[in-house]
Amino acid sequence: MTHHDPAALDALAAQFTVLDNPSPASDAKRAELIDKPAFGEVFSDNMARMTWHKEGGWSDRRIEPYAPLQLDPGASVLHYAQEIFEGLKAYRHADGSTWLFRPDANAQRFQDSARRLYLPVLPIDDFLGSVAALVQQDIQWVPGRREYTLYLRPFMFASESFLGVRAPNKVDYCVIASPSGPYFPGEIKPVSIWVETTYFRTGPGGTGFAKCGGNYAASLVGEYRGVEQGCEQVCFVDAATKTYLEELGGMNMMVVHRDGHVETPSLTGNILPGVTRRSLIQLMRDEGRDVVETMIVLDELLEQIASGEVTEVFACGTAAIVTPIGRFKSEDFDVTVGDGAPGKLTMALRNKLLGIQMGEIEDPHDWMWRVN
Repeated sequence: MTHHDPAALDALAAQFTVLDNPSPASDAKRAELIDKPAFGEVFSDNMARMTWHKEGGWSDRRIEPYAPLQLDPGASVLHYAQEIFEGLKAYRHADGSTWLFRPDANAQRFQDSARRLYLPVLPIDDFLGSVAALVQQDIQWVPGRREYTLYLRPFMFASESFLGVRAPNKVDYCVIASPSGPYFPGEIKPVSIWVETTYFRTGPGGTGFAKCGGNYAASLVGEYRGVEQGCEQVCFVDAATKTYLEELGGMNMMVVHRDGHVETPSLTGNILPGVTRRSLIQLMRDEGRDVVETMIVLDELLEQIASGEVTEVFACGTAAIVTPIGRFKSEDFDVTVGDGAPGKLTMALRNKLLGIQMGEIEDPHDWMWRVN
């Protein structure tokens, strides 16, 4: 199915029964909540849900009021962390229409994550239908202010009450929606990165490429070691050799060289195959720019920054979009990228991607899917 046919997306959304919400937020309260929300702190009226049983598969597709989950203390997710999630956004265009950015890519990655965590694979049509149904039901929660979006969080977890280590017989899938502002609030300014070489978020053959909570939990000790050193984010090196840069706590990374070519860490299985990462690579290649997916050696990068060979570094992800990196710091070094200001290519890419997402410029690859 392509987004060129909104009726097909509507048909998938129609598979979800809408249950009555007796106490939605008032118009005034909702307007207040979506005016300038911080990232991930406010939630819309409803959520999408489905249940999977080993015997019968996926069932009970529904949109229901946002409310606390009933979870048995023995639910295996609480003991063995068998869960996965996704992140994507709904955008309000100037004409009042609402769009999703590449939800099919998120649906595919959700399947890849499920296989790695040995969870049931959610059909792509169910992923698309659940997201579209929730956005349609809570359409008034999509902010109109530029760079403010309705952030969507699909997630799946082993909900069966069982303390043995095995694949679950019951799984719950939900989608919640959060009107959100920029991940890094305020004007666009370069962030400082703590390079962590003691703790690792994953290793060879691990869950690095899957979007599962354990990766993020494993990243926190490194992130807060960085916070103590005045940094906003952490960057991890590979666990096997401590030689190569991999990714940030929740974002991919790209390095711009003086001759214009761009390098980004290879998808070795250790890092998340970001949808924003893939999209930026495509946009740069459209312009004829050389983009190389390669193993980036930390020591070489530091030398290239010092010599001016590397002129810009930026992070990218659904939440952060494109964010300039101005500094790398560790126990052994403290290096400023360029003059410490946001780079020219970094900002051009940010503006181009956001322009496509907001419907302000042409969408050459048909990435946007209309929801209403």
